[in-house]
Amino acid sequence: MKILVIGAAGMVGRKLTAALLKAGQVAGRDISALVLADIVSPEAPKAAIPIETYAVDLSTPAAAEKLIAGRPDLIFHLAAIVSGEAEADFEKGYRINLDGTRHLLEAIRLASRHGAYAPRLVSTSSIAVFGEPLPAEIPDEFPLTPLTSYGTQKAIGELLLADYSRRGFVDGVGIRLPTIVVRPGKPNKAASGFFSGIIREPLAGVEAVLPVDTSVRHWFASPRAAVSFLLHAAEMDTSGLGQRRSLTMPGLAATVGDEIEALRRIAGEKAVKLIRHEPDPVIAGIVAGWPQAFSAKRAESLGFVAESRFDDIIRAHIEDELGGQLG
Repeated sequence: MKILVIGAAGMVGRKLTAALLKAGQVAGRDISALVLADIVSPEAPKAAIPIETYAVDLSTPAAAEKLIAGRPDLIFHLAAIVSGEAEADFEKGYRINLDGTRHLLEAIRLASRHGAYAPRLVSTSSIAVFGEPLPAEIPDEFPLTPLTSYGTQKAIGELLLADYSRRGFVDGVGIRLPTIVVRPGKPNKAASGFFSGIIREPLAGVEAVLPVDTSVRHWFASPRAAVSFLLHAAEMDTSGLGQRRSLTMPGLAATVGDEIEALRRIAGEKAVKLIRHEPDPVIAGIVAGWPQAFSAKRAESLGFVAESRFDDIIRAHIEDELGGQLG
């Protein structure tokens, strides 16, 4: 099986690559080759199979054709710019998040003209496809109502994935990721970045800024869970999806206050005191329109699983990023 990972240099992409190499197979088929692509060249880990890396902008002409030239059997499309950046730069958001997706789908469709080719395409979407007015718990049947450019771009991508799957060009699975915490490394431009920052920085003994009220409630899953979602989407029987190719992933509904209390239980008051409340009306305004909780019964019935306690999300970060030890 040949696999292509687009967005492989990102946090989830790197963890996915490591998981694929560790497993050595997907759905009982051995992985024979791996292609890793991103806007910057991903690092090629040591492996017993051939690994190619590409620095490529998917939104540029012919980039997608180059990436699928080897006819990968499985494609993970993770590439995107994040919510805050897409809102700040309208043109860049649509070019990367929408045009890049369209170019990839079109390259696959045109390749199918020259022989039977319909790869499994696992594409990441976002709960930002939903916006107010919202029920307290959003059901699987709720319509797409984005209130940001990022959410709109992701919603259009979901519709394209469904249509190209309906026509048989791809076997698509769209997964709407919860906000992924705790993200390792440096903060990015996502409006949701503080959800990770108020845990990650105090655990490292560094001050963190909280731009919203502690009553803000949101939908979370760990990087571990995100990788498990992707792998399960790659292996699942898609006949149960029907024409509705995108799924809201399971997660944990928690407030910022719940996050802080979990941090207190695990790392103590010293860590909590490193959180400084500094209101930011722009971020607060963006977050105010985001969903707070979901009933992800459809995904759960298809075998997707996430954490049920925020303590478990923090412990996963400590184990995976801090060697299992607090500083």
